[in-house]
Amino acid sequence: MKKLNCLRCGTPMEDLGEQQLQLGKTGWLLGDLSNLLAGALLVRIFRCPSCGKLELFSGDVDPAHYGREREIPRKNCPICSAELDEDCPICPICGFRF
Repeated sequence: MKKLNCLRCGTPMEDLGEQQLQLGKTGWLLGDLSNLLAGALLVRIFRCPSCGKLELFSGDVDPAHYGREREIPRKNCPICSAELDEDCPICPICGFRF
């Protein structure tokens, strides 16, 4: 698995493993009953030993993908065929407006 570095200080983060986070909230009338019905969310927790920052990742995601940047979808300009980010409103090459 790829090592994650802290977003604040750059220190390598410790993998604390997977935990279940309880969903729901305590109500005035029913107390904790809604917590029992809401279920839990599986998360993987990483902690920075230097500054204490926590990173939570969905437990159903492959750990090999942690820390990877997501690619921005691309498109081609219909006039000059330049490859651009999907959210680009104007082609910087030919000036075509999307």
